[in-house]
Amino acid sequence: MSNEMKNKKDQQLESFRVKDEGKKLTTNQGLKVSEDEFSLNAGDRGPTLMEDFHFREKMTHFDHERIPERIVHARGFAAHGEFEVYESAKEFTKAKFLQDPTVKTPVFVRFSTVGGSKGSAETVRDARGFATKFYTEEGNYDLVGNNIPVFFIQDAIKFPDLVHALKPEPHNEIPQAQSAHDTFWDFIANNQESAHMVMWAMSDRSIPRSFRMMEGFGVHTFRFVNEEGKAHFVKFHWKPVLGIHSLVWDEAQKVAGKDPDFHRRDLWESIENGDFPEYELGVQLISEEDEFAFDFDVLDPTKIWPEEDVPVKIIGKMTLNRNVDNVFAETEQVAFHPGHVVPGIDFTNDPLLQGRLFSYTDTQLIRLGGPNFHELPINRPVCPFHNNQRDGYGRQTINKGQVSYHKNSIAANTPAPASEEEGGYVHYQEKVEGRKVRTRSESFKDHFSQAKLFWNSMSDVEKDHIVEAFSFELGKVQNKSVQQQVIDMFANVTLDLAKPVAEAIGASAPTEGGSNVDKVSPALSQENSVKKPDTRKVGVILDQDFNGNEVKTVLDELKTQGIQPEFVSDKLGVKKGADGIEFEIDHTFLTGESVLFDALYVVGGKSLEQSFKEDAIYFIKEAFSHFKPIGATHGGISWLKEVEIVEKQGVVTGKDMKVFSQNFAGAIAEHRHWNR
Repeated sequence: MSNEMKNKKDQQLESFRVKDEGKKLTTNQGLKVSEDEFSLNAGDRGPTLMEDFHFREKMTHFDHERIPERIVHARGFAAHGEFEVYESAKEFTKAKFLQDPTVKTPVFVRFSTVGGSKGSAETVRDARGFATKFYTEEGNYDLVGNNIPVFFIQDAIKFPDLVHALKPEPHNEIPQAQSAHDTFWDFIANNQESAHMVMWAMSDRSIPRSFRMMEGFGVHTFRFVNEEGKAHFVKFHWKPVLGIHSLVWDEAQKVAGKDPDFHRRDLWESIENGDFPEYELGVQLISEEDEFAFDFDVLDPTKIWPEEDVPVKIIGKMTLNRNVDNVFAETEQVAFHPGHVVPGIDFTNDPLLQGRLFSYTDTQLIRLGGPNFHELPINRPVCPFHNNQRDGYGRQTINKGQVSYHKNSIAANTPAPASEEEGGYVHYQEKVEGRKVRTRSESFKDHFSQAKLFWNSMSDVEKDHIVEAFSFELGKVQNKSVQQQVIDMFANVTLDLAKPVAEAIGASAPTEGGSNVDKVSPALSQENSVKKPDTRKVGVILDQDFNGNEVKTVLDELKTQGIQPEFVSDKLGVKKGADGIEFEIDHTFLTGESVLFDALYVVGGKSLEQSFKEDAIYFIKEAFSHFKPIGATHGGISWLKEVEIVEKQGVVTGKDMKVFSQNFAGAIAEHRHWNR
């Protein structure tokens, strides 16, 4: 290209370059905008209004920013299963799938990260999506949630801003699937309603051990409505039967390199092995009469309802028991929507939920090519559907007859609306009144009390991890002003967090501040979670000439506890014991790493290869540094002695194989051993 042509091209492009800095905010039509914090509502606690053209333009543009993968939750994996209610929930809701314990409702669940692209790693620090589609006899019900019960923002109009700040920075598309950069933390510092969510995001909850070991939450406040028309505010919880467990940060980063598919592989293999993931469904219920009885607004999506104040009632269990046949056709084409409800489940004026009710349909239109995404096999309800909608991209239904409108006489006015008694959906009749305003209720303005509640509820180890997470993330921020703003913001939560983080990143440490909340919610700490050895993966390090019978005794005992051994050595193939017993090797030191296992069982052997010993000791040291259980028998004990980690917490040795096996299984159940 000649210089003349290059200059012409540069001039042409220059006319499209726009610098927004220092300008007033407008719509795409050039209309100056007076408010960009709040949607247009009927009263300060009322519903969002359809006439809010600014919200609709902003959200529509955001929904259509990425083609073809999801803008958020792009990196996902899914499975089929079934849900059974334990006993009828008729007292609270008329939803049929929550009535009969003998009925199994098919489900499809998609787990995901939020910020990264479809090609990103799975163990990054991030919230996780936990979306469930119930195929009920009354239609599809979608419970679209996360593994964290609160969110960064209170109003959906700010969702594009949040994600723009979280995503790779637009000038260089760096960093991928990371929140440790300037624009994200600049958003946090200048949108302080995010304080509570950030505490969760910097905790161990954001680096789960597996999809099978994390909670799920509906996040929003919904309504249950029973046959008599009585309503309760409700929040939904998924409680994993295996408990809530996490990776440690160094381990999470290494796993991202060693196996970026770690979480999907874990889910896939668990189902293939018959170790079906199970989650109990719990609900928190507040009567409408008690709407204002708490020190938080029940409609605020940045607030939890502490379980000690509003107990979780367990009402059923979901089991994931079948893997997908085709990831694209099922996992990628599934379309969730919080507006897919059934009679007995209704909405509230939670302003974040109100916006999602618009956004989800809008984003599916561009991502799945048009209005017929409900006809894709994974999205089709199990009950029949009839309406006057016709044509469009991807239409599969072949409608017969000449009528496609309501009302009509040619087809006897069918399909006709169903009465409430016939199962027709009737919205809960909530009284709404108020001026059309862009504002938020004063009851939404406390941003730090529950952030401090979360901090108070953590164990000392969990607090240390939060400090380290803040220090890592803010240490990656280049803008010193942003760093200081975040420190000053979290001084409003607790100086016990703000001061050590400030010291770690070279910012000015605050000398005053901190919330005076001293309340504790033990349910928030993972240290109080269920601890069992089931489905834990143990790397067994061995070489030739071990005592095969004794090793087999150990492994058989571990298997009775649901523990899964996989063999690691210097070469693939078969390793033979001195007594002729053989084990097939699953991983070499090159293809397997200690970070891919929950525990190590070090057997050793009579190998004289120095390289074998060095590789084994590297495994041992790394697992020890990640606080994992380590067991050793036979020649493995001498390797532990060599690196001086015998008689440490979670390190089990022994010569009586049955006693050793029982003690080792107990150590594995503890997951981590923080006190060593």
